[in-house]
Amino acid sequence: MRTLIRGGRIIDPKTSRDGIFDILVEDSVIQEISDTIKKTDGKVQVVNAAGRIVAPGLIDVHCHLREPGFEYKETILTGTSAAIRGGFTTVVCMANTDPVNDSRSVTEFIIDKARAEGKCKVLPCGAITRGLKGEELAEIGEMFSAGIIALSDDGRSVSNAGLMRKALEYAKIFKLPVISHCEDDTLSGGYIHEGTASLLNGLEGIPAIAEELMVQRDIAIARYVNAPIHITHISSGGSVEIIEAARKMFRKVTCDTCPHYFSLTDEATLAFDTNTKVNPPLRSKKDVEAIKEGLRKGIIDIIATDHAPHEITSKDVEFDLAAFGISGFETAFALSLGLVREGVLDMPALLEKMTANPAKLLGINSGTIAEGAPADIIIFDPDIEWTVDRNSFVSKGRNTPFHGNALKGKNLFTMVSGKIVFNELK
Repeated sequence: MRTLIRGGRIIDPKTSRDGIFDILVEDSVIQEISDTIKKTDGKVQVVNAAGRIVAPGLIDVHCHLREPGFEYKETILTGTSAAIRGGFTTVVCMANTDPVNDSRSVTEFIIDKARAEGKCKVLPCGAITRGLKGEELAEIGEMFSAGIIALSDDGRSVSNAGLMRKALEYAKIFKLPVISHCEDDTLSGGYIHEGTASLLNGLEGIPAIAEELMVQRDIAIARYVNAPIHITHISSGGSVEIIEAARKMFRKVTCDTCPHYFSLTDEATLAFDTNTKVNPPLRSKKDVEAIKEGLRKGIIDIIATDHAPHEITSKDVEFDLAAFGISGFETAFALSLGLVREGVLDMPALLEKMTANPAKLLGINSGTIAEGAPADIIIFDPDIEWTVDRNSFVSKGRNTPFHGNALKGKNLFTMVSGKIVFNELK
């Protein structure tokens, strides 16, 4: 099957291409990119992209698909259906399932399930430690041979520094990125950011230093063993400063943040909306500005979603009892496009943080629009205005603090490996 995407403005940060072009896709690969491609012999499906932006499919290095074990929160089918709607063609699913993805059998289950039901590419992340307990290493070699793309105990830090050292040494052998959740749990027993909001609403706070101490420690261990490390979902200005300073001496540090950390402050928790309860927590206005500056300066390499869907009973409870997490696939791109309108990033820089940079971290041949590359493509309109309605979410998770918000910019078309999986073009 051939598809001709005609007349769109291609923006591809990896190749620095920015202009009006046609794209010819055959089977799963981009065959040709040219100013004008005439209809070739045989059946050709034509997609009119005029007036829209054509970009590489977005790559999310951090999400939760919940399967196996928590299918009442999300499944690989519903999660990837939400992902393609949001413009994501590849997602990395974290290991905190039930059972935990700490063995070959669970990794193989996820890969087989994704192959059968997934709407986009699903790359499993294996646990660093057995059962995410932080006591002994998981079966890293077995999971690697089964197909994991990275390692993470996301949801908690590996508090044992010696074990974290061993994990980084093993990961270095297999060339697997370690995606580190940085949180000192002896300091983080609260529910929201420790600051003015926690003082006003009386909820126990989580100080920014709980994140910053572990960011500093994990980078120090990685530097000692000369292994790459990726710090995920950074939320504090202090973390940005630590990473910026560390890179002057050790270049193998990368990091990501999430849209809620540059779109909301801890003031959003004053209404006791449990959909604002996330880990790490929403931080102060000063932290939000520091995150934006980190994005602008290139200190923060990647924007991830940390898509964390929950069923209503996990959120429709008292704030201290509610689960942490935001359902992010369907709002992440529009929120991120806000950075362009604010002048924090230009469009190529934004797309680089959601395509080329994630691909580089994961070591995959995606995140670009180039001849011979996989045909993972999105078409979006940065100017379409729409209102977030959680009741229309494809994800099972309706836990969004952005319900009712007016956003600008929307993905309209998603192609994965040459197959059109989502299309709202008119």
